[in-house]
Amino acid sequence: MNFSSITIKDIATALNLSVSTVSKALRDSYEISENTKKIVNEYALEHNYRPNPIAQSLKQGHSKSIGIVVSTIENQFFSQVINGIESVAYEAGFNVIITQTHESSDLEVKNVAHLTHHSIDGLLISLSTETKDVEYLQKLHRQGLPIVFFDRISDEIETHKVISDNFKGSYDATRHLLDGGYKRIAHITNPPNISITKERFAGYQKALEESGMPIDEEIIIHCPHGGRDTGEVENAINQLLSLNDKPDAIFTTSDRITTTTLFLLNKLKIKIPQEIALIGYTNTTLADVLNPSLSSVYQPGFEMGQKATQKLLELILAKRPVHEFETIVLPTQLVTRDSTAPKNR
Repeated sequence: MNFSSITIKDIATALNLSVSTVSKALRDSYEISENTKKIVNEYALEHNYRPNPIAQSLKQGHSKSIGIVVSTIENQFFSQVINGIESVAYEAGFNVIITQTHESSDLEVKNVAHLTHHSIDGLLISLSTETKDVEYLQKLHRQGLPIVFFDRISDEIETHKVISDNFKGSYDATRHLLDGGYKRIAHITNPPNISITKERFAGYQKALEESGMPIDEEIIIHCPHGGRDTGEVENAINQLLSLNDKPDAIFTTSDRITTTTLFLLNKLKIKIPQEIALIGYTNTTLADVLNPSLSSVYQPGFEMGQKATQKLLELILAKRPVHEFETIVLPTQLVTRDSTAPKNR
């Protein structure tokens, strides 16, 4: 069955009215009689009339649509961010269009082009792990498209940004392992070009330096696509386990890398934390029931989505050009569980 809708012109032809009369009747204009309004609206409802959002946006100046770009919605963190975005957007009368990059810079560019083609009023974006060049976003920004970054941001575009306290989250996680007696802490992380990688590495580095521990490049491994493919994480684990001086703990810095590392260590029958402790960034609601329960850094995803949307709506609805922007830093939470139980000393 084909699902199709009719236009204002179709209604006008069917009811032998002018297009202007039908348009005004649908907008409840005082110029049109109540009887004509009733006839027009009943016919429109019966025949599946739907307003054209693009045509409306040209008249009203807003499409009432926000574009969202994330890596994958299956990621618990991004799901929570999207829920936060929707809670604010819907309350303000805006719809959202969600796209996924799957960590591909090419797909990110295509998604943004698709969104702007559909006349979005503004863009909320977390960059893919492959993205190094944001010129396409700079061009849109110069053309006046409101853009707000969240989580993975770019310093090359002056706008609002909402992030979590990546430095402190990583510092706290590494400090927790050190306090538990772990001394050789491996670091499996995202590619070095993205903002969260740099901030999280800085926290890891600071905690080690404070404890007098060396920074060993041999146990710092970058996953080129943020663990999008299990093979990336598997290669990292195999590389660490092949060392003569193996790590006694692993700190992972993304949801996907963390849960995949836990899965692979269990698959290899490596006892956690007796042989290798594990702590990582993850917002999964299953952290308590995993085997073992997983120590993690939790990010306020829902609040991040809310804050980012509020800042974007401020840009969209501003009467004058905005020249002052802020970077909002939200606190992380360290949750310790069985995967980092202290070593017997």
